[in-house]
Amino acid sequence: MPHKIVRPPGSTRSRTLGWLALWWIETFVVHGPGDVQGEPVRHGDEYSTFVVDCYALDADGGRLVDSAFFSRPKGCDKSGLGSRLVLFEALGPCRFAGWAQGGETYTFLGQTYTYEKGEPMGKPVSTPYVRILATEEGQTGNVYDTIYFNLTDGPLAELKAYGLDCGLTRVALPYGGEITPSTAGASSKDGGKETFVVADESHLYNTKALREMHSTVTRNLVKRKKSAGTWYLETTTMYLPGEESVAEATYKYMQLVEESMQAVANGKKPKLRGRIRMLFDHRWSDLVDLSDEQKLAEAVAEAYGEAMDWNSLEGVVDKIFDPRTTPSESRRYYLNALTEASNAWLTPAEIARVSDGMPVKMGGCLRKGDRIALGFDGAQTNDATALVACRIEDGTVDPLLIIEKPDGPEAEDWRVDEVAVDAAVAHAFSEYKVEAFFADPPHWQDRIDAWELEYGERLAVKAGHDAIRWWTKRDAPMALALERFHLNLTATENGAPMVRMSANPVFVRHMTNARRWPRRGGVVIGKEGKNSVRKMDAAMAATLAFEARARVLAGGEAPEDDFVPFKVGARPSPPAAGERGRLARRAALRQRLASMQ
Repeated sequence: MPHKIVRPPGSTRSRTLGWLALWWIETFVVHGPGDVQGEPVRHGDEYSTFVVDCYALDADGGRLVDSAFFSRPKGCDKSGLGSRLVLFEALGPCRFAGWAQGGETYTFLGQTYTYEKGEPMGKPVSTPYVRILATEEGQTGNVYDTIYFNLTDGPLAELKAYGLDCGLTRVALPYGGEITPSTAGASSKDGGKETFVVADESHLYNTKALREMHSTVTRNLVKRKKSAGTWYLETTTMYLPGEESVAEATYKYMQLVEESMQAVANGKKPKLRGRIRMLFDHRWSDLVDLSDEQKLAEAVAEAYGEAMDWNSLEGVVDKIFDPRTTPSESRRYYLNALTEASNAWLTPAEIARVSDGMPVKMGGCLRKGDRIALGFDGAQTNDATALVACRIEDGTVDPLLIIEKPDGPEAEDWRVDEVAVDAAVAHAFSEYKVEAFFADPPHWQDRIDAWELEYGERLAVKAGHDAIRWWTKRDAPMALALERFHLNLTATENGAPMVRMSANPVFVRHMTNARRWPRRGGVVIGKEGKNSVRKMDAAMAATLAFEARARVLAGGEAPEDDFVPFKVGARPSPPAAGERGRLARRAALRQRLASMQ
């Protein structure tokens, strides 16, 4: 089931203030404006688990989570969840107050909670300042609307007798502190005393001012982190790639978190420094073909999860089938799935299909002695350098080495570790039967000279005039190689992928980052922009490895340009009619290119 939960190391659902939080919320909080306005809140297992995870503690009672991310489709009460946590943070026993011996009690507005032995006890934050971020002037949003209703018409309205003052723009809390909705301009003017922040629908924070608002406010949390255990919550629906929203940045950060966790598990140095303190909870569906009503209904139920209890399945399906809703909008808003950028080379769904269930360790797809082809692309002082293998037998693509330029101060005067690259190449030749090796030479002329001297005679197939050199700047052959690789990656046989690739998160990120760019000789790939920090060099290396494999399968000759996926020892079935037209256009293009050279 597509439901990813990543918790900070050491998090456990038995050592948490979350159970107390659930009792408090379900005792004192009601639903805000809407069909169930005024009714008590009741959480199912899924939302309860998220709240429990938010309040996980370490062995000393310290908070483990300093930021939480909750991603669901439209209509999943994300704003309501945010408002309930705001009320608990402002008025409830939300910070550690010691371990219970058993039988201790907490009483609030006439209701009593009894602690079990060993359970963490709670106390309120001293002078809490809770901020709710808004995207426009005058817009308080769904989060504050629910808070306002609770403090004026719900059980918590009793606190007016103790000094609670609830206005349309700010709440003054009974014992000091406040709840404040604020916009980009307002948040930058305040002194930064926040103890808890909610950024609702963070995929909308896609302008410079809104990104700076989020950065400023979350940075302010550090000022009271030690004394008040500060943290923040993001709720969102899937972001639109390329908008550089706060939600997109969080997704990218989570990729680095997973890569770092994988590195630690393999005994390697993690890319991220410091403790991982983020809770990430994302639910979605990978369904691509929205035409089958039964499969679509199952996908909607899968993406909505617990929220299907208060949503109409038929209504959501009808909205998706409405011709005014584009397929991309449907996948993004109602399946909460990552939609591709307009010029993405591969869609996230395509990458997920060919990498699902595959090993994440580099080289983990290969067996000792496998016949392979190698591809190499990279830089010396910028971007990334990658060595990728492609198994001759079935076309499986697996990175053997990816080295990326670090961010921050470490990037100054940085150069790629050539010894590590040499070692990876040597290991490939000793561990596997390397039959072809295509390497892009611009930044690695001397090393490729050395590799050709050392390994050239061992190769069954040469790259061209030279044993290893293969220039990616030649647009026409590069475009042909990319299309061959792309068609094989996206082809299926009996519903299964024809070619598989490693699920290594760094490699997947590089493949996802590749963008299509038209050139005179055809469509090639590159970064989303010249100065983009999103690296995709491993996608180029993978293409070279796959092209080297195609050369091996063609007996050393240039592969036929039919681009039909094939298996070793078998000719492909004739292409479908639509594909024949595509092949005819490609053949005409090849003839035209040949006449130009």
